Amino acid sequence: MKRIIVLFYFILFNFTAKAQKDSLVFTNNNIMVGEVKSLDKGVITIETDYSDSDFKIEWDKVSELYSESTYLINLTDGRRLNGTISSVAQPNWEIYRISGDTVRVKRDEIVYFKSYEKDFLSRINASIDADYSFTKANNFYQIGGRANIGYTAPKWWLKASYSILRSNQDEVATVRRQDGDLSYRAFLKKDWYYSTVISFLSNTEQLLNLRTNLKAGLGKYIIRTNVSYLAAEGGISGVNENFENQISSQNSLEAYVGSELNLYDIGDWSLLTRLIVYPSLTESDRWRIDYVLDTKYDLPLDFYIKAGLTLNYDNQAVEGATDLDYVVQTGLGWEFN
Repeated sequence: MKRIIVLFYFILFNFTAKAQKDSLVFTNNNIMVGEVKSLDKGVITIETDYSDSDFKIEWDKVSELYSESTYLINLTDGRRLNGTISSVAQPNWEIYRISGDTVRVKRDEIVYFKSYEKDFLSRINASIDADYSFTKANNFYQIGGRANIGYTAPKWWLKASYSILRSNQDEVATVRRQDGDLSYRAFLKKDWYYSTVISFLSNTEQLLNLRTNLKAGLGKYIIRTNVSYLAAEGGISGVNENFENQISSQNSLEAYVGSELNLYDIGDWSLLTRLIVYPSLTESDRWRIDYVLDTKYDLPLDFYIKAGLTLNYDNQAVEGATDLDYVVQTGLGWEFN
């Protein structure tokens, strides 16, 4: 009987409102009709005409979904599909592929989907945050900020990020730090992927005017569920470095191996940690480490509070520089999806 009611709502709203053609049935048998936009990190987003902001609902609270929208869909076994989703074949869900046979899966095998529109903006996600600190006693101030933007296509994504920090204090040298990257990832079968990254780093603690990395490697999602993912990656990195006490820049070749863990079903909290080790192939006994730890707490209206640690280690730092540089940042941000 419940399914008949849902199908009735579904047909009715298809005739009365083009924008509201999807419906969700929750585990408590409540029904919500609107436009289902995405599932990401264990949260499904739906837009309705009667609210000025999207509803975000935990995925495990959804028992049925009926939609005519086309999505980019990721499954736990690594498959990436394009098509529509429906739960009409309970307990299985059906994915009607744009090209190919219908695929039947369990609900929890679907770990990600996003409405696939032809317009450019629907495939973009972005965030920006800033922080500021001031202490009158020693005239200390610190300003910083981070920005991220990404574009998702059916079989690849492109992301860019930038971070800046500057602090000043009486009788202490000014501290400056900048880093950023441009990343391309092409998705392969069985949750493998190919990655290319161009990154740069500049910081006064290590007397580093500029370090530029060009990395190319192969990675795999070892675990990918609605609550977390764990990925491992390795490859080759070409490095160009210029230090304050050197006239010319120097080039080297490194291998790299790393891992990334993302936990995103901790209520409104999420946590990301990434570790990459670079053993040099051209400089004897040299190795470097890059480490990132970010945690975020979601606020209403797509705002968030974020805290993070970024660490860089070089066991063969140039003369006069420290081998370890790290920065801790907290700030308020906003994201666009």
